[in-house]
Amino acid sequence: MRMIFVGPPGAGKGTQAKLLAERCGVPHISCGDLLRSAVKRKTAAGLQAKRYMDRGDLVPDAIILGVVEERLREPDCANGFILDGFPRTLPQAEALSDILARLGTGISHVVSIKVPREELVKRMSGRRTCRECGTPYHIIFDPPANAGICNKCNGELYQRDDDEEDTILARLDVYERNTAPLIELYHRRGLLREVDGVGGQVQVLGRILAQVQKKG
Repeated sequence: MRMIFVGPPGAGKGTQAKLLAERCGVPHISCGDLLRSAVKRKTAAGLQAKRYMDRGDLVPDAIILGVVEERLREPDCANGFILDGFPRTLPQAEALSDILARLGTGISHVVSIKVPREELVKRMSGRRTCRECGTPYHIIFDPPANAGICNKCNGELYQRDDDEEDTILARLDVYERNTAPLIELYHRRGLLREVDGVGGQVQVLGRILAQVQKKG
């Protein structure tokens, strides 16, 4: 099972990818975690990526793809993997296809988690974080005992700038522009599995399993 998970910010694709990876016994590969790991391990691609990350610049596709290829060549990926949030653009998708061709394999499923915009805004705009200890909360789904105060240390809770509604809507616009061609590509290739991402974690995971098992 070689899969890609795509979905907008707040859709829960990382959570679902991790749950499915644990269930199937394959690695869950998050691009952000992968870059940080490559830098820590001082791999060739990781050292290149570090120069950009230290300056706060975006890491070029060529380096990201190098990090991804390094990871996919590791022995634990031989029986499958789940890529979380990568590729994000059409050029990355085409380059990933080339990498997999060199490895003599390909993608079996692309799971697209669909969540309405209003639900995504509710999920992300409700997030709060303690200034003192960093404990996360949600004003609807996981509220503190006392509004604005951390249960653990009584620190002040705050909303990150990227969780404000205007910023969320802008991020969703960027995601949709970049991802629409990607979704169309995988649809044409018969790999796309669209899943309703509204509901509990177990419920959504069940929908994903039904889709990938139905498609074989």
